[in-house]
Amino acid sequence: MIIRLTSKVVCDTIYPQGVSVEHKHVNSKVVNRLARIEGQVRSIREMVAGGRDCNEVLIQIAAVRAAMDQAGRVILEDHMEHCIFEAVEDGRGPEALEDLKVALKRFVG
Repeated sequence: MIIRLTSKVVCDTIYPQGVSVEHKHVNSKVVNRLARIEGQVRSIREMVAGGRDCNEVLIQIAAVRAAMDQAGRVILEDHMEHCIFEAVEDGRGPEALEDLKVALKRFVG
């Protein structure tokens, strides 16, 4: 599982409790994406409250879904490139593979 904490992402299923891996390059990208998504969601709420056309609201909801999927892909890629890769290098390949399967199931559904 990946847990977002202030400036760190913790891969707590691969690493022992309390060990965190910094992903500053990804965190800033994801945090910026999530801030934009947050603004989009607020706008959608205002559109609904203001009685805007359903088609316009649905288009914006689809845009938010796509943006969330992209943010998830960035996190998943980073998870594979760093957390999983490092765990395999450290001799925890089977555990890392199981963690990747769990992450994919959560993301894909």
